[in-house]
Amino acid sequence: MRKLVSLVLPVYDEADALDRLLERLVAVIASLGQFRFEVVFVNDGSRDGTLELLVRKSRELPFLRVVDLSRNFGKEAALSAGICEARGDAVIPLDADLQDPPEIIGKMLEKWEEGAEVVLARRANRDSDNLLKRLTAKWFYRVHNSMAEPAIPENVGDFRLLDRQVVDVLVRLSENRRFMKGLFAWVGFRTETVDFEREPRHGGRTKFSGWRLWNLALEGITSFSTVPLRTWTYFGIVVALLALSYGLWLVMRTLILGVDLPGYASLMTAILFLGGVQLVGIGILGEYVGRTYMESKRRPPFVVRARYSAGAKSPASLRDAAAK
Repeated sequence: MRKLVSLVLPVYDEADALDRLLERLVAVIASLGQFRFEVVFVNDGSRDGTLELLVRKSRELPFLRVVDLSRNFGKEAALSAGICEARGDAVIPLDADLQDPPEIIGKMLEKWEEGAEVVLARRANRDSDNLLKRLTAKWFYRVHNSMAEPAIPENVGDFRLLDRQVVDVLVRLSENRRFMKGLFAWVGFRTETVDFEREPRHGGRTKFSGWRLWNLALEGITSFSTVPLRTWTYFGIVVALLALSYGLWLVMRTLILGVDLPGYASLMTAILFLGGVQLVGIGILGEYVGRTYMESKRRPPFVVRARYSAGAKSPASLRDAAAK
């Protein structure tokens, strides 16, 4: 029997790009007749008609399945939902905006058949991104990989091939707050890489603002590293030693030169500086305490409202929605 390949696409307000996307996906699937395919769309609370369009297309395309989440849970949760729903021997997550070109799926499958358990799709360049996004992405990889283990491959997004063995491990991970790039790197397995040219976005607009990207970066660092906490400990030691040294210097100066009136400005500067240091330290500690608090509730990362395939609607209960 031909192996089944699952394509997983989280979507949020992507109605403008879906027709072109499905056209290219159908062409790719037709060219790879040695495999069977299913395409799993995860609707992450879209408000622009994306769900209606996908349900209509599912009546025309027998390989298309639609998983509708009960609200917008975010891309990381939607991607987790798609991976949990996928039934293929290999699972390939990709973006719906066509910046991940489906035409290289054939190359990824070749690597898989040669023995690779994970095949990364690496961006050869990021010319389609603006300068600020390229710079922030470059620095994110550098900072994250210098602080966290394991390292995240640079210029590799969610677009990759995962063998069923890898998918089964990912599904068993129980954490609620998910940074998928880090989880992909954490599970390991035999990995190969395929380079591609990143295309401009086809329709719609990006849903990741600078603020959301910043929060995602914090999520990644705090999920896989305790270096910020350790660094603050060392910083506190340095400040304490400096304060002790300054205190000894004041004692010696007073014994030798006598008592003088200390300056108000220097006193306020020291108080404000140390106050700011303490607040930043509390903030970093709060990030980790907050993560522990959210994980302790054991809520599922997503809830499935309904499933659609071949024109049939299958309502899902909360029990079905809970991540394993």
